Amino acid sequence: QVQLVESGGGWVQPGGSLRLSCVVSGNIFSFHAMAWHRQVPGKQRELVATATSGGSTHYADSVKGRFTISRDDAKNTVYLQMNRLKPEDTAVYYCNAWGPSDYWGRGTQVTVSS
Repeated sequence: QVQLVESGGGWVQPGGSLRLSCVVSGNIFSFHAMAWHRQVPGKQRELVATATSGGSTHYADSVKGRFTISRDDAKNTVYLQMNRLKPEDTAVYYCNAWGPSDYWGRGTQVTVSS
């Protein structure tokens, strides 16, 4: 069973930065893509960023230019560098590995407030 463990969440003031990490207990190169999603209570989970095994990255419009997804296949780890954070970025952030199977972490809370 593949496990994903997120870390790096916390509280930060608007304009600040955080880096999330997701360690996977399997070979992430075997997945088609790694992704970060986020969810606010009462709202649908939102896809934030995706990094495919082929090297492509995709971002939600709301985070383009501020967030960067990267992956270290040798360490089976995926990162989400979040800069110029805004209060509306507050959410639980989930790591996701998909293709052919779909696995999720338990999430890490990110709170952006003054």
